[in-house]
Amino acid sequence: MRDFAIELTDRPGELGRVATALSRYGVNLKAVTGLAMGHHVLVRIIADDVEAARSALQGAGIRFTEGEVVQVMLENRAGELAAVTTKLAEAKVNLQAIYLTGIVDNLVELAIVTDDPKKAKRMLE
Repeated sequence: MRDFAIELTDRPGELGRVATALSRYGVNLKAVTGLAMGHHVLVRIIADDVEAARSALQGAGIRFTEGEVVQVMLENRAGELAAVTTKLAEAKVNLQAIYLTGIVDNLVELAIVTDDPKKAKRMLE
């Protein structure tokens, strides 16, 4: 699974431009998040089809970066996120993005993007 980070200008229609490009290639989103800071917006997506998403963004001239996603299942209770982020910090792994991608019964599924996905996988096994 891959994460796409897309930097946009904070103005009407920018996210629609991205969504339209993805829809033209039949890309369905598994997760999306966004944050406006000043005149810039950072949108991050996890697509169901990485190759199609990459082609859609490139075809529309939308600049992006990609990162590997590490999936983690946690119990849905206080302190679980603290434990995960502490393990990563102690291993000197920097967290770049985090998504909540599902909740089933008492389990929470997270998708994490770090600067060292191999090390993150080892630390979180």
